Amino acid sequence: MSILQHIAFSLIAISILLSLVRLLLGPTIPDRVVAADTLAVITTATLVWIAGFLENSIYLDIALVYGALAFVGVITMARVLESAKS
Repeated sequence: MSILQHIAFSLIAISILLSLVRLLLGPTIPDRVVAADTLAVITTATLVWIAGFLENSIYLDIALVYGALAFVGVITMARVLESAKS
């Protein structure tokens, strides 16, 4: 593993940690939804990075499906919050 890959992995780990802190300690529910969406984006990007690192394209398919499902999940959470607010 090269030094750039170590740096990328470290930055991903830091971003996951910060998003988890916001998810667990977020003062409001919308903050937690945004943190969950951020974690989904980070996970999708990590899957793409793993696909390049391992030179295996199956992870790209997994990232595509995961990203689509995460998007639908966040939209669903936003709609539930919007209907509960009204």
